[in-house]
Amino acid sequence: MSAHGKPVVMEAQKSVGLSGEANVPGDKSISHRSLIFGAMAIGQTRIKGLLEGQDVLDTAKAMASFGARVERLGAGEWTVDGVGVGGFAEPDHVIDCGNSGTGVRLIMGAMATTPITATFTGDASLNKRPMARVTEPLALFGAQAFGRSGGRLPMTIIGAQTPVPVRYTLPVPSAQVKSAVLLAGLNVRGETVVIEDEATRDHTERMLAGFGADIRTEETDEGRVITLQGQPDLRPQDITVPRDPSSAAFPICAALITEGSDVLVPNIGLNPTRAGLFETLIEMGADLTYENIRDEGGEPMADIRARFSPDLKGIEVPPARRKMIDEYPTHGCGRQCHGRDRDAGSRSCA
Repeated sequence: MSAHGKPVVMEAQKSVGLSGEANVPGDKSISHRSLIFGAMAIGQTRIKGLLEGQDVLDTAKAMASFGARVERLGAGEWTVDGVGVGGFAEPDHVIDCGNSGTGVRLIMGAMATTPITATFTGDASLNKRPMARVTEPLALFGAQAFGRSGGRLPMTIIGAQTPVPVRYTLPVPSAQVKSAVLLAGLNVRGETVVIEDEATRDHTERMLAGFGADIRTEETDEGRVITLQGQPDLRPQDITVPRDPSSAAFPICAALITEGSDVLVPNIGLNPTRAGLFETLIEMGADLTYENIRDEGGEPMADIRARFSPDLKGIEVPPARRKMIDEYPTHGCGRQCHGRDRDAGSRSCA
């Protein structure tokens, strides 16, 4: 209830079943990367389904500040005329990334091996967050960072004049840091290597391959080793941004527990690092099917149909799926969830 308005009486009624299509927003992680990779390609990238939240809009403005031509054609439809790898121009004003930690860290990586200088800031919340976990590996390429105490924004990055390739082992799992290092490696002659003990979201690797980069991944005794050949000519793409699996979780789970329901949620991303909830629901006995399975820009996606499932059963969720953090509010499908906290490993749904 608002503190400034009169209370409104609301009446709950039993549902007679959910049906039809549930359209959820585009994936934010892929929206950021679509704009950045489009700006680093040569030619025009066309994007459909871009999430037009403020975080992504700030990244679009940033790419324009670095010299790309970024244009909105309509709801969720954008074009990016890129400047090529190493083609970023020096911006003439401070880059404001608002509240987006993903945006600022990826953009820092993208410009760190170009001989230009850029200053980054954000809102009060972002300016409290440390950036050292990104600026430290970027320094290995030859970039310099000058910020407030504790490695906080506002921060100026001076791009490397003569960048050198890097072999970097992530001290803690982080898709943002991994992506920043790979983006920096694009403008370096030779191979940039990132090693992670635990696999993180791989949107960057998939999209780099989709844009034509020479990138490969191997499972070794060291861990997951990602090798990127520098200075590629990235090819522009037509991208349909998959819709966010975390947002899809709510209408899907509502359909599964509501008698008489049959709901289609179209264009949902099925990246293996993001689809843990759907795998878990199927194991619980959910009537969940994938339709129109396809690949967009290296990302798997499908339309997901969810029907009322009266015989859901409790299961033990394996530790490998502990990354489905955003889906925990729904992963029990309306049932009680018992188990350890999200960082500890397995949980049980009952």
